[in-house]
Amino acid sequence: MRIIKLTPADDVQAALDSATEPTKIILAKGMYNAKLWLKRDNVTLAGEDREGTVICWDDYARKPHADGGEYNTFRTYTLCVTGRGCAIENLTIKNINKDARVHGQCVALSVNSPLFKATGVDLVSEQDTLFTSPFPDDLVVRYSGLTDDPAYYDGFIPKEQLYMEGGSVQIFEKCRIYGTVDYIFGCAEAYFDGCELISLHEDRGHGFVAAPAHSLKQARGYVFVNCNFKEGGAAEGSVYLARPWRDFGMCKFIDCALGRHISHALYDKWNDTYRDKTCRFSHSGLRAEGGIAPVVWGREMTSAEREEALRGYEEAKAAWEKR
Repeated sequence: MRIIKLTPADDVQAALDSATEPTKIILAKGMYNAKLWLKRDNVTLAGEDREGTVICWDDYARKPHADGGEYNTFRTYTLCVTGRGCAIENLTIKNINKDARVHGQCVALSVNSPLFKATGVDLVSEQDTLFTSPFPDDLVVRYSGLTDDPAYYDGFIPKEQLYMEGGSVQIFEKCRIYGTVDYIFGCAEAYFDGCELISLHEDRGHGFVAAPAHSLKQARGYVFVNCNFKEGGAAEGSVYLARPWRDFGMCKFIDCALGRHISHALYDKWNDTYRDKTCRFSHSGLRAEGGIAPVVWGREMTSAEREEALRGYEEAKAAWEKR
């Protein structure tokens, strides 16, 4: 494997683009003010120091773009990963824009890769911190310019960031993810193991950790295992574990610890919708400081469902090792 060592004075994007073989890029401690796109396969981006190696940018959804539109959620990322078999380790990725009420969504990490892993990473933003592609099918149509409706954005998201045939398997181990509203969202088969999900103060009243949008055809969605849902300023009882961004979104929570900021109901149905009838939310072995009284459509997992979810995680780890 090729090793490249960089400092904040170096051009990180140029190094990412030069990786034509399996490469590990090691970033020295420091602040990297850059908006980055990792396009190459089999690249690891690693920091010298988890808290001290920081990649940051400040785009936001309502910001005017050079093409005449707004940035929209999906162009606000600090780091976008589209290469297959890529990893990030031991660093912090921030979207440093503030006040999502005014500026809208502000993504820190966007992953549109068939196979990806993050280990010991801090992801910091307010609203929509982590996007786990694929996109919902209706958004692929909207953003690809396949329609004649002028209300749609014609091709304003690069093809490599928008399209993905098939699914995506993503693993997040021992990460800290910060946010307020829908701060983990998308359609990936994604596993969060030993992570801290830290809900920040939210003036709008309620926060939401996960906003899954999985298709009914997907048998596996988001799985949180041995995770700690922590209060980082959120009021008691003000945060829901998940709400479905699209019908059939899937979330499973296994052996997780919940702070008092998590609502006893656990889940919300997404505004004035009927997605409580279609979403697939379930849990097993939760440890809640204030107790729980889940909504009737948020089910306790059967032993077979729990075993299947954990088997999916083992298969994801095996796929990563074989990459």
